[in-house]
Amino acid sequence: MAQLPTITDVATAAGVSRQTVSNVLNSPDIVREDTRERVEAAISSLGYRTHASARRLRTRKSSTIGIRLDPMANGISGSIHDRYLHALTEQADARGMRMLLFTAADPSDEIAQFSRLLDGADVDAFVLTSTFHGDPRTEWLIEQGAPFVTFGRPWGIDDLNDPQHLWVDVDGQAGLAAATEHLRSGGASRIAYVGWPAPSGTGDDRRLGWERVVRSSLGYDDATIARRQVAVVDSVPAARAAVTALLDREPDIDGIVCASDSLALGTLMAVTAAGRAELPIVGFDNTPVAEAVGLSSVEQRLDEVATRTLELLMGERGRAVVQRALTPGEAHRLVTPSLVARAPVRFG
Repeated sequence: MAQLPTITDVATAAGVSRQTVSNVLNSPDIVREDTRERVEAAISSLGYRTHASARRLRTRKSSTIGIRLDPMANGISGSIHDRYLHALTEQADARGMRMLLFTAADPSDEIAQFSRLLDGADVDAFVLTSTFHGDPRTEWLIEQGAPFVTFGRPWGIDDLNDPQHLWVDVDGQAGLAAATEHLRSGGASRIAYVGWPAPSGTGDDRRLGWERVVRSSLGYDDATIARRQVAVVDSVPAARAAVTALLDREPDIDGIVCASDSLALGTLMAVTAAGRAELPIVGFDNTPVAEAVGLSSVEQRLDEVATRTLELLMGERGRAVVQRALTPGEAHRLVTPSLVARAPVRFG
């Protein structure tokens, strides 16, 4: 059996020291680009692979990132967390990292899980989802000095200027602005919005995207803004009922943008029942349901969200979690979503 290449073989082939090879494997950002490329070429040509167990013993790190497995969601948009988790796991594996999934009943239970996993040195960092106003999880992790990134802004605090709180988010305001502009450019001038009740960090942000366009491009005043929006829980029946009532009082509506695909599907049912199946609708999340029924929707680009999550934890090319000093501008990533425009499927 042929002997597997060693780190010494890689160093010899690249003409560098063993320490330089180690730096390329564990902290590539500190290595000069030309040197790093030479070492990476040697690794590729020799087929060198790190021994994960030995690496964990040597570095005293678990090479593991913890993330809570969200409860099962029956809603149309419930697949978002699963898609993000899949992308994150795949990209972490490519960096030599593992994902550890755990469950928690509520934020307090999740904090207890953090404590248990940190005490056992089972994880090097955490990824948090479903952030909200006054989230106690982030404050606890900051106090413990535990590395973490949230998928979602720390709503209600100075989210752009706190380098202790690393976060990645999708720019919902830009997404809804693009959706609204798409309908406006197609000829709509009386565009309504279907969203969630306030306060909702994510929902309020998305609503502002619609409001920005209809104020600046369509001349909506405060009264029109209030009249042409509805806020309901994220369910198909609730959206259908709300939009049915909206069309009764505002029959001249000629386009509707929604904060989610669940709301968009309920909206589609309402306009179809009202004999207005041609009325254009745009949802948010680009779920399989939106694709199946031909709804235009805003794509969150979850692969990029996963990339930026790991970038904040490990650096652009790193293979280990590294705590480093970050300035406010470096501590967050805001991903611009993309609009997927479709021709709707007509029923009946």
